[in-house]
Amino acid sequence: MVFMRWDHDEEEMMTFELQVRTVGWVAFGFSPHGELPGSDIVIGGVFPNGSIYFSDWHAVDEENLKEDKSQDYQLLSLTEDETFTTMRFKRYFQTCDPNDLDIKGDTARLISAFGTDDKVEFSKGQRFLKSLFLMRVISPTELNDPKILFTYDLKLNDFPIPVDETTYACTFIPLPILKQKHHIYKFEPIITTHQNRSMAHHILVYACGNGSVLPTGISDCYGADPDFALCSQVIVGWAVGGGSYQFPNEAAISIGTPMDPQYIRLEIHYSNFDLIPGLIDNSGIRLYCTPDLRPYDMGVLQTGVFTFPVHFIPPGADAYKSYGLCKSSQFNEMNGTPVPDLKVFGFLLHTHLAGRGVKVVQYRNGEQVRIICEDNKYDFSLQETRDMKEVITIKVGDEILVECNFQTLDRTEITFGGPSTLNEMCLAFLFYYPRNNISSCMGYPDIQQIAHALGQEASDAMEGMIAMNYVEWNNETIKTAEKAAKEADQIVMIKTIDASVLCLYLYLAEWLGVGETWSALEFETKAHGRTRIRYAAPEAMCLHWQL
Repeated sequence: MVFMRWDHDEEEMMTFELQVRTVGWVAFGFSPHGELPGSDIVIGGVFPNGSIYFSDWHAVDEENLKEDKSQDYQLLSLTEDETFTTMRFKRYFQTCDPNDLDIKGDTARLISAFGTDDKVEFSKGQRFLKSLFLMRVISPTELNDPKILFTYDLKLNDFPIPVDETTYACTFIPLPILKQKHHIYKFEPIITTHQNRSMAHHILVYACGNGSVLPTGISDCYGADPDFALCSQVIVGWAVGGGSYQFPNEAAISIGTPMDPQYIRLEIHYSNFDLIPGLIDNSGIRLYCTPDLRPYDMGVLQTGVFTFPVHFIPPGADAYKSYGLCKSSQFNEMNGTPVPDLKVFGFLLHTHLAGRGVKVVQYRNGEQVRIICEDNKYDFSLQETRDMKEVITIKVGDEILVECNFQTLDRTEITFGGPSTLNEMCLAFLFYYPRNNISSCMGYPDIQQIAHALGQEASDAMEGMIAMNYVEWNNETIKTAEKAAKEADQIVMIKTIDASVLCLYLYLAEWLGVGETWSALEFETKAHGRTRIRYAAPEAMCLHWQL
């Protein structure tokens, strides 16, 4: 059993306390991506005569450690009793030692190990690996808890998990009926465990437009009945490894007014890879609600790569980047009224198993403004809503570029974008205030341009995707595809809370520039049961330009 506490100060010094149930040696360290080679490790203990040992090491391979020439961990205390060894130490975020790993805002892959005596044999000791976000921005003590509150559960009831590797279960649930406006200021997962683990991979809560005609029951979110994919405004998101999240004191989710949603769509993604039968699940999300209102109503903007059907990642790639572009110049038109500046205070990054890193960058007038958020050591098993170091401003007209880095060295076939855990996604959810009516702004590269760069013929997007299966994938073609995807025109889809749409396309001649209308097509939207209605006014738009 291993216990750990940590804290950091303004001088970029992080202090750790490790308590391990052993009277032998103990170790703690940082791993590059979860493996032992290249790990930065500190080892300590107390000899039977009471003397102590403590030193900085690094892993050469799976079997061998080498002591660092530069000893960058500072011992604060090291004690041992009949049950526990407790080691307290500190180090700077950056040590400038090539054998040490920097402490950053990325996901930290932590290694812990111990032995039963003081003969240090790292390869034979008990070893543990855990992913954590060490750089917490807001302390729970800085958040205000209201005096008056109630909880409200959004969950499935006795749902039989299908004997399938991947299931997307959706249902529509009413929000509480209230006599006055309330705020949802906190949420937490309700997880049913099966054989000591959860089958739930992620849970999303979507707000529904009050004019929507919604189905009843539980069904496949993306199956034969398209009604179960209605509602597109994400208001709460949880993924495997995450915990509860409390919004900052400035903003929360509004419910209880005529402008607020009356229903939500609950989406739970189950991963039953072992095809276990007979599983009954009651997972969901618990909302914490209060009449003690915050200054602002908050919203969530979904950005990234439009997942299906034109997102792909070649097999055998050590590093392959995908790009999804959002151009916000049409937000005012889409929203129906001028959109105030978006004050972004939090984010949730999301890929599947091949994801290794996600970065979200803000541009204005063709110039990079800042990196909004990033995680270069992304871990599929730890996905939480995180706070920004400081609230940042996105103005109408700004561009948001989401870049995802994937690794597919263990795959021999193309990985396509899609809902399955074995498919891929490249998403960033930005939490902001004050709320507007935009639910998502996502992009994807012109697949025909990528196909042509790879020497394949394609007259439309579907032929372009099929052509990817005929490419002989190697390091050269992987780099060609990545370069073509970065330079290709981007088709951008903007959605509002009230509409699930196909597209209206515009062509922009230059990246981040304003171009002439390429097509003034009417488009179809799914609304009011099974009736398809054509609209001439853009409830959603697609913008087409180059990166």
